[in-house]
Amino acid sequence: MAKFEGYKDIYVFVEQKNGEVANVGYELISEARKLVASIPQMNFQVVGVLLGHNIKAKANDVIAHGADKVIVVDDALLEGYSTQFYADALTQVINSFKPDSFLTGATVLGRDLAPRVAARLNAGLTADATKIEIDQEKAKDGEALLLVTRPTFGGNLFGTIVCPDTRPQMATIRPNVFSMDDVDASRTGEVVEFTPEWTDTDPKVIVKEVIAKVVEGVDITKADILVGAGRGAEDCLDMVQAVAEELGGELCASRAVVDDGFADKAIQVGQTGKTVRPSLYIACGISGACQHVAGMEKSDMIIAINRDPQAEIFSIANMGFIGDVKEILPLLKDEIIAAKKG
Repeated sequence: MAKFEGYKDIYVFVEQKNGEVANVGYELISEARKLVASIPQMNFQVVGVLLGHNIKAKANDVIAHGADKVIVVDDALLEGYSTQFYADALTQVINSFKPDSFLTGATVLGRDLAPRVAARLNAGLTADATKIEIDQEKAKDGEALLLVTRPTFGGNLFGTIVCPDTRPQMATIRPNVFSMDDVDASRTGEVVEFTPEWTDTDPKVIVKEVIAKVVEGVDITKADILVGAGRGAEDCLDMVQAVAEELGGELCASRAVVDDGFADKAIQVGQTGKTVRPSLYIACGISGACQHVAGMEKSDMIIAINRDPQAEIFSIANMGFIGDVKEILPLLKDEIIAAKKG
């Protein structure tokens, strides 16, 4: 008998709010497809789990994004996010369907929900993962052991964590770490409606009022072009900003620049900031510490400007310029303006 008899497939929590599905759910479905493709002999499927009220219609969108099956839990108690009811419902889904692995976005909601469910299931949970693989040696013996990598010690090291003794294997993954596959509207899949059994419909916490947060400025996670400023560019941030504007992009910064008081936390990129995936990332005076790289290494094109030829940023850059940022940026700006004129 297999070690985890009855446990199968990779499940993804598909987070939604007011009927709008968060991209991280689709990113995780795309990555889950790669994982199941790496173990074809195990015949695993990718299963999306969708919780909410009046959200069944979204199941086809989840299938179009790569899910083979979608479990829909549609209930009035799930209309808005409630730790109590979401944890109850999700725990029941997992106990009923027995997924081998369960992936959740490391969003505010996911970081609240996943550990509570893991505790109820006595399952292992790896938080803020940046990479997931399946141990191919274990797969030969019929076990889909997840190798989950996450930064540790403030981002100075990366550790790979396994949960060999319990199922499901659970992990939360930051948004934008994985790419999202193209939508295929022709895909077909199974939609299963699950009705939870509530032991208590009395909310333990009652939300009296919801105040929308006023967000000023831009969301750098959605920018297609980013020009990043590191400590080596602190004395010419106006020029970094000017280059970003000429390119139609946005300014972002390393933790050092934020800590030194030259930039707002909202535009910080890195392990303790935001993860971004622009088509172009220009790193100005950024050394390339692993904490920063963890937040931008998946950019399509990385151009580095640094006066230190040994700077780590050059090891991941597609193109690099060795020199003083204050001297190179004005030239770059002039070239951009000239190219625009034609």
